[in-house]
Amino acid sequence: MTVMIYGLGCRSTKKARNWMINHQIPFVERDMMQEPLTVQELQELLQLTTDGTDDILSKRSLPYRNMNIDFDNLSLLELLETIHQHPRLLKSPLIVENRKLQVGYNEEGIRQFLPRKIRKFQWLQWKMEHLQPIES
Repeated sequence: MTVMIYGLGCRSTKKARNWMINHQIPFVERDMMQEPLTVQELQELLQLTTDGTDDILSKRSLPYRNMNIDFDNLSLLELLETIHQHPRLLKSPLIVENRKLQVGYNEEGIRQFLPRKIRKFQWLQWKMEHLQPIES
């Protein structure tokens, strides 16, 4: 399955895109401002989170701070509809493949999108370079 990068055109989204290109990983990028996530897509993303909306909601964003809304008192459906209408409430990028989700760009975390055989090869290569044999 192809990796999906949902972004807002920020630096982190560009870093994720460049990382995918450099590691030759096929991906599809979607600008959430041009094509906001639907309520159903947001529900599907939430199923991949550990802490629900706290994982994907950007509480430091300008829209979050400027909106005169008590987000904690919204029903889940009301919150998802608000996010759909105001995509900048989301953290960016949201990187998804199958059951894997990464929120934001993280150099270590993004490696989960490398194929397993490449990760295993790189791990073995690292071990050969960094571990010393036990002398008897």
